[in-house]
Order: sequence, then C-alpha cells, then structure tokens
Amino acid sequence: MRMNLFRIAIGVLALSAALPAQEGVQTQSSFYPVSVWYSGGKARAPMLEEVTADSARLWEEDLLKIKGLGFNTVRTWVEWNVGEPREGEYHLENLDLLLRLADEVGLKVIVQVYVDSAPEWMGAKYPEGRYAAQDGLPIPSQAAPGFCFDNRNVRKAVLAFFQEVARHAEKSKAFYGWDLWSEPAALNWARVGYKSEPMFCYCPASMERFREWLQMKYGTLEKLNVAWHRTFTDWKQVEPPRYGTILTYTDFMDWRVFYGYKLAEDLKMRNGAVKAIDATHVTTSHAPNPSPMDRTLADPYDPTDDFLMKDSVDYFGTSFYPKLTAVEHNWKLERRVLAMDLTAAMTGGRGFYVGELQSGFGVHGTTIGSEVTASDLELWTWGMVSRGARAINYYAFYPMNAGYESGGYGMIQLDGTLTERSRRAGDTAKKIKANADLLLQAKSKQAEAAIVFSPLVPLLGGYDEENTRNAMHKALAGYHRMFFERNLPVEVLSSRELAGQDLQKYKLIVLPYPLMMTNDEAAALKTYVEKGGHLFVEARPGWVNEDGHAESAVPGFGWTEMLGVRESSIDPAKQVEVKWGVKEFTGTSFEEHFSVLDEKVKMLAKFADGTAAAYEHAYGKGSAILLGTFAGQWNEAKPVAMHPLGGILAKWAGLKEPELKAPALVELREMDGENGRFVFLFNHGEKAAEVEFAEELERPAGNVREIVTGETRKVEGKRFAVKTEVPALGVRIYRIDY
Repeated sequence: MRMNLFRIAIGVLALSAALPAQEGVQTQSSFYPVSVWYSGGKARAPMLEEVTADSARLWEEDLLKIKGLGFNTVRTWVEWNVGEPREGEYHLENLDLLLRLADEVGLKVIVQVYVDSAPEWMGAKYPEGRYAAQDGLPIPSQAAPGFCFDNRNVRKAVLAFFQEVARHAEKSKAFYGWDLWSEPAALNWARVGYKSEPMFCYCPASMERFREWLQMKYGTLEKLNVAWHRTFTDWKQVEPPRYGTILTYTDFMDWRVFYGYKLAEDLKMRNGAVKAIDATHVTTSHAPNPSPMDRTLADPYDPTDDFLMKDSVDYFGTSFYPKLTAVEHNWKLERRVLAMDLTAAMTGGRGFYVGELQSGFGVHGTTIGSEVTASDLELWTWGMVSRGARAINYYAFYPMNAGYESGGYGMIQLDGTLTERSRRAGDTAKKIKANADLLLQAKSKQAEAAIVFSPLVPLLGGYDEENTRNAMHKALAGYHRMFFERNLPVEVLSSRELAGQDLQKYKLIVLPYPLMMTNDEAAALKTYVEKGGHLFVEARPGWVNEDGHAESAVPGFGWTEMLGVRESSIDPAKQVEVKWGVKEFTGTSFEEHFSVLDEKVKMLAKFADGTAAAYEHAYGKGSAILLGTFAGQWNEAKPVAMHPLGGILAKWAGLKEPELKAPALVELREMDGENGRFVFLFNHGEKAAEVEFAEELERPAGNVREIVTGETRKVEGKRFAVKTEVPALGVRIYRIDY
C-alpha cells in the first residue's frame, strides 16, 4: 500500500546526523533574551564592518549604551563570504571581538549565521552547485542567493563553516545561542526577474534528491507511473514538473510537498552540524514575516511549512514587520494578532523566538513606511510575550546604512542619538527580565476552540491554478477574526498533525475551505465528533483527496455518515446570502445544495431562495454542522464587526465567554504557569479605556502586581477582579503569584 504523504518522516531525506530538538540544551531558567541586532559599528546585516584599531573602543561604547537601555543580549551575525573568503581560510575577527566585548560589559550574544552570502571560490570550484530554475540554466550568485544546499560539495562546505563558527562561539561565556537560518526559503535574498515565473531548484542534485523522496513515498516506479500518469522505465527519467498539464497535477503536488520536507531537513542538518561541536547552546531559526500567512507550498521561492520547521531546531519563530514598507500595506489589528497566534500555533505550544521585531520605519528604495512608535513596540512586544515568546530580538539597533533599505528599521538614529521608542523598548526589556521566572514557565491559556489550517489546499488545481493559492489563508483569517473580536482564544491546528493530537480538549473545531483532505485528517475529525466534539465545516469537504483525485461523493471520505447529507448540486456565485434564524451573513464562491440521508438531520439556515444552507447532524456523542458556502473568506475580504456566525458557533459549542466589560478595541490575553498566571489587557484604541475583568483562580493568590505601573492589589480567596483604566495604545499586565 502506498504511504500517506503526511506519514513520510523527515528522516527520509536525512543526509547528516542531527540531534533531536531541545535535547541537551543549556537551560537558564530565569534568563529571557531581549536583544537588539548589532554586529559592531553601523554596518547593515548581513554585511560586516571592518575591524580597525578603534573598533574595540567604539563597539564597547555601543554595547554599554545597549545595556544601559535595559537590553540583556545582542544579536550579531557572521556571513560566509567574509568568514571564509578563500577555501579553508577563516576570518571571524568580528565575532571574536564582539564576544569578548559583550562578556566584558555583561551582555549575552546570539549568533546569526548567513550562508546565502557565499564566497566566490565556491562557484568557481563547484559550478554545478549553482541554483537552476525550470529552464535548467545556472543562476550566478551576486553575494546572494549563494549555492544550492542539495549539492553534496556545497552542503559539505556550508556545514564546515557552521562548525568553524561553533568552535569560536562556544568558547565564550557571553555566547547564548544560535539562529541557524534567517527566513528559510528555496532561494534566499534574491528575485530572479529576468526569468518568467521561476521555481526552484532544478539543478541535478535537487532532482536527484527529489527522486530519493519519491522512491521512499511510492516504493516502485510502477506506482509512481500510476500516480503521475506517466510511463517511466528508469528512475533517472523522473524529473520535477516544469509546467502544468490537463491530465494530472499530482506531480506538482509531490514536488511542492517534497520541498516543504526538504527545507525542514536542510535546517535540521544545520542544527546537527553545530550540535556536533556544541550540544548545549540553544538553536533557533525564524520564518519570514510571518510565513503561514503569506506563503504556501506553491510559492516558487518560499515553499515552507513552518509546522514542520519547528521540529528542526530547539525553537522556531518568526520575523514581525507590521509596518514593513508602504503605508497602505500596514497591518491592521486583526492581521497583527493573527500573525502572533499563528506563530504560537506553528511552534506547537513549546514557545518561540521572535527573530526580528521591527523597531523603526521601513524603507524600500524611495518608498518610506509609517513611523514606528514607542507604543507600537510596547504592544507588539507584550503581544508576542503573551503568546509564549521565549526571546525578543529587535531589528535593528542602528538603521540600515547601505542597500535599498538605507535609513530604515533602526531603533536609534544613525548618528547614535537615542529615541523614545528605544527607551520604551529598553524599559519593556527590564520588565520582562524582572518577571522572567514566571514568564518562561507560563503558557497561553488553553483555548476551547480551534481552526484547522491545511498546507495542501493551496496546491489544489495544480501549477497554473491561482484561485486557491491564498483561499485557505483568507478563510482562516476570516474565522480567526470572529473569535478574536469576542476575546475568545482560538488555536490554529495543522491538518498534518490532527491524528497525533488530543482533539477532545476543544469544544469546537472549525474546518474552513476543506476542498482537499487526507485520510488521516478526515478520520481524526470524524473520531473527534464521535467522541463528543462540535465540528463546523464549510462547503464541499473532501471534494478531492491528497492526490488531487475526486472523491466518489461529496462530502468525501465517508463523511456522508457523519454529516447526514450528500451534495446534490452546486451553483457558483460571488456573493451568497445566508439567513440563520434571525441572523444574516454573507458567503462566497457557490451555494451547495444537499440531499438529506438521515431524517434526524436538522436544517439550521437557508439561502436567499429558501433552500437549505446549513444542516446539523448528531453523530456518536457529538455533532457536526455543514455550511454550503464560504463565510470565512468573505469576512476576510469584507469584515463584519461581531460577525453573527462567531456568536452562533460559540453558543452552539458552549464556549465560555470571559467576564470582561470593555470597549471593542480592548484585547484580553492570559497565561498560566505552575506558580502563577498573567492577565494582559491591551488597549488598541486611540482613547483610554475603562476595563473590568473578573475570574476564578485555580488557587488563592499570594500576591498580585501590575507590572507596568508597579501597583499591587489584594485578592480575596480565589476571586481575581480588576477595574482599571488602560491608557490609549497601552497595556496593563497583572502578575498573579500563588
């Protein structure tokens, strides 16, 4: 029997030994890194400043300024082309000097390693190691993107450089840990504009690695031929697809899913290389800004699946640039909190590192972004902390001094003048340090609701399909907003991990845009309902399977039994009106009509023409609702405040609403730890907010302190209650010690 693609272990691709994530990691139970990006002087990342006779004095002045503001760590970087300009000749003077100075002034150091900035000798010695797009022509490296890690010679040289850096860093008392890959991608730091719609990588080594993966997945060439509708007679004939055809897109899906696994394994190999030299220091990596919202497995440059990446290092994480460049692209509140929640979700609740948190206005050539304020940094930082961040790294201390980002992203001025946001960020760092003992053991309060995110759905339709690329992301965003605006915490689950989770801890699971499913996903959700769960499903669940092949009936995977109905017809429509009792809302794409299979099915809603729009069916100890349109996507495109469907689902599943009285722009977050908890009240509004909140604690509180103002208060028994004013664009944080 052919293996399910989600059961293929990452180890299939293993080309080097790698220690399991977090095994043997050095633990500093009360140290919470809050850093600024700084590598000595004013050079931009990934560039490095030349070490001169004055460097030690000037860098020490900067480090003392950083420490004086309140930060406890700096995040420095090394780059391959400077660190090994000639094969086997290493120059890590910048790193050595910074580690020494940081130790002297009392700062820890996180080391970022860039190998995308590659030395010229690499291309001269191994020209076959260059990247290639579909046309097969090699792409020269112009400082970036470097060379393809699939090539064995390139990989050997890259990992040797990592190990040389490890030998230098692990000797220093100041050294704290690693970031092994900044924003992992198929092709880093370059956009090959002279090629039409390029996809990577088609070099001989990448194609060979793909064949190895296919051999593990299918076992025999005959089974591959059936899946791809081909007539290969030798594995050497097998290549990744270069364009789409009408006959199948299983080859495209395999190519993109392979790349998700491949990138996770590439990161794991970097982890193994440094762990072989230094097994005690923490290893991390961070996704682009952030990856699950913007990128898919279909992306030609960034086909990552961060739910996989988390298992390759001790802590995975994200970049966070809500005001990246142009003003019109600034993230609204709902997008910011979704990005934060997705970061927490993709790292599986183990905690995460914010590899880059924007600390100054963005620049892209002549495009200037909005000013980043002190309040922005306070809200963004505590927002990440409240979701389980285990480190904050501000990008960057100085503004960029070169390239098309010149003048941007700095916490201070290029001449060294401090700013209000630098002082506020430093003050926040001090407060994090003072509460690190509880913050590092606390986790976000367990959510009662979850939304399923499928990395496969964006592949639906194949190479040339555009309509589905971001439909999954939009659907997720639309439903997330429904719960966020009610201050109901919600988790995001990867469809690939459902079979291994205790789903019964959720009172409600929402399955948006479920057109493509796997056997494991379908079985896990069916069992969830059977055991007592509440499952809400959008239209056409399981239309096709993981190969892109249509199921014999919709709902697919035998779900007609669970849902009690079967699709009879569909009518395409851009805008679909739904009436649910006295409530009304809009869906999109089409109206799905049903044949009722079980007389116990209950109609809940109607379309405008009076036909059934939603049915509920009891199954086992639980119940499931099927809605014949896509409400999540429409709510993302045209948001409705306090969307009625959110309230309907919360009441149906019995979600517990918080005892909170506050204006609409006040956000409640909670964290639970063994020895206490935190209550965060964020005011995202432009005016001060009067807030009342109360809840029952697990144990009587011994001490309660608001950590921003230092105010203390008493708690009677197990009842925590607060009535306070939260300043505009401000936060109040209550630490409750048992």
